[in-house]
Amino acid sequence: MEEKKNFDASSSWFATNVRAAEKDAPAAEKFAKRVQLVEDATALREPERIPMCPMLGALPYNLEGSSYRAAMYNYSEASEALVKFYQEFQPDATTHTGFTSGKANELAQSTMIDWPGRPGTSVPDFSTHQVIENEYMDESEYPELLKDFTGFMLRKYIPRAFPSLKGLADIRFVPSIVLNTTPLASLYSRQAQEAFSLLAKIGEEDAKAAEASNAVSNRLADLGFPPMFTGAGEAPFDIIGDYYRGTLATLTDQLEYPEELEAACDMMADIQIESWQYFKYVPLPVKRVFFPLHKGMDGFMSAEQYEKIYWKPLKKCMLALIDMGVTPYIYTEGKYNTRLEQLADIPKGKVIYHFETADMARAKKILGGTAAISGNLPMYILEHGTKQQVIDETKKLIDICAPGGGYIFDTNGCIDNAKRENLEAMFETIYTYGQK
Repeated sequence: MEEKKNFDASSSWFATNVRAAEKDAPAAEKFAKRVQLVEDATALREPERIPMCPMLGALPYNLEGSSYRAAMYNYSEASEALVKFYQEFQPDATTHTGFTSGKANELAQSTMIDWPGRPGTSVPDFSTHQVIENEYMDESEYPELLKDFTGFMLRKYIPRAFPSLKGLADIRFVPSIVLNTTPLASLYSRQAQEAFSLLAKIGEEDAKAAEASNAVSNRLADLGFPPMFTGAGEAPFDIIGDYYRGTLATLTDQLEYPEELEAACDMMADIQIESWQYFKYVPLPVKRVFFPLHKGMDGFMSAEQYEKIYWKPLKKCMLALIDMGVTPYIYTEGKYNTRLEQLADIPKGKVIYHFETADMARAKKILGGTAAISGNLPMYILEHGTKQQVIDETKKLIDICAPGGGYIFDTNGCIDNAKRENLEAMFETIYTYGQK
């Protein structure tokens, strides 16, 4: 790409008019082209231009006169902001998260997040929800989790994570004398019935959010924007650390309860694999599953621990998806320079790796012949840097990652805020400087 070194994407008549021409192309044609761009990059081919698929947080809402609060309470306003954003910037896939019901979380008294719009919250409207890590499972409860996952979720996890549903803790069955309706007694106890009534209301609110999410996704598809993902998962270790034991306790469990932790991770892999069986039967325009990796970064564990407790169960999930014809999109968080060799241990051209902080030249060298790579543009320069800094950093990434194919453009994290002129410069630079 040496011949493009002096190409000024920000002021090019060519860039402006070619981008406008693509914007005005038939929607079905744009949809198919965008799908193919990402598929070509995933297969380690060089597409006609680099796919532009930055991950979006609160950005579309904040930039287009709305807020993330609307994504939880005012779906029509949030939908209009999303459509306006995608039409203005023309990315190659939709990467926003689906709407979440603030009202449903209020009813459930969700304790693992705080969110804009929650009564009494200090989270501002322009922010995404904030994670509150809790320890919902004691180390002594590993055997119960492993022996009876559904029972543990029903009687212990849900009442702890969602206090308004504590009535579910009374549900239990005794396998004897099933000659009448007596075994059903715990299901129709007063406490359980109160929980069921509340669940119905929570379900109604969640259904409204899902309906609105599906509607705006269909609308965007009709405008030529395919989804980047059609499924989600997590590294099994992260599931235990994020939602059950908490980060610190899970890291301690590596030393004090290694066998129980390993068994729990393997079980979480199996449960997720079962949940993805729909990929075998449902016709979808793309088949990709998004995995945010929260705790596997450099320094969190030794290479041996990473291999055994983190990578092995994650790889089990990845290989199961690959066998179904699905592409795992592995979204690493934190520094990942010491894990690259292990990430290369997968089938060629079947996985996408995103990096927040990594030596991208080294990542390209180690993974370039095996997997597509993405990420690493610092978000802070979009919010606090200059237009020229954005152009320079974007070109630098393209020069390192694009040669030979297998590159999908993204920033180093999920974007919440950015200067409009910086965002425009980023997209224009990718579109022009990223041409084959």
